[in-house]
Amino acid sequence: MKDLFTLNQRRILITGSSRGLGWAMARTMAEAKATVILNGRDRDLLEKRRKELEAQGYQIDTEAFDVAETKNAITGMQAIADRHGGLDGLVNNAAIQHRQPIQDFELSDYDRLMGINLRGCFLLSREAARLMQKKGSGRIINIASVMGRQARKTVSVYTTSKGGIVGLTKALAVELGPQGIRCNAISPGFFATEMNTVLVEDPKFSAFVEGRTPLERWGQPPEIAGAAVFLMSEASSFVNGHVLTVDVGLSAQV
Repeated sequence: MKDLFTLNQRRILITGSSRGLGWAMARTMAEAKATVILNGRDRDLLEKRRKELEAQGYQIDTEAFDVAETKNAITGMQAIADRHGGLDGLVNNAAIQHRQPIQDFELSDYDRLMGINLRGCFLLSREAARLMQKKGSGRIINIASVMGRQARKTVSVYTTSKGGIVGLTKALAVELGPQGIRCNAISPGFFATEMNTVLVEDPKFSAFVEGRTPLERWGQPPEIAGAAVFLMSEASSFVNGHVLTVDVGLSAQV
């Protein structure tokens, strides 16, 4: 029987994959036999992660660049294509958070957050689509958030960026589908990652999360990896333009 969940021989770039959700997805996709290209801004950390996975027998490469820096991102994508002969999958995971009341939110911080969270996603999707169209197939996964459809105080710009990710996902699914390129999104709930450390360590906020989710706990990074493998594999061959919520029922509970 065909293994629907294998990623064998697929070349997959995961942005922001030296830590957090990106790292969890990278490890699991490597276990599923993909050639995983790790990305981030910290070259030393990427090298450490590469060695860790290669020691387990996985096929790993790295490409360090900031997704918000246009020239470097384009150059990085071309370098990946030159080394690997193309690209089969892209996970747009790189993102930042900046919590501030809108009255105090500086436009420079707005531009920085949107540049990484949304513009970077658009840019890499464009470059990936150019590579994938040559083969007539490919998968793009955008990491959205439950905050793209709901809201909390002080995260107006983050919410805006993730709402944009949902819209971009649907637009790319419609435009690229005829070329054999599927685009879907994952919408995580509250996960205990480095980006959320200040919230995880806040007893009041952690109590809120535990009371708001049916399983009464934070998500752990490895718990997002199965969804990513599904959307990157043949198991999701007829899934396109979908936003898969992974929040243990948070958005379902009143």
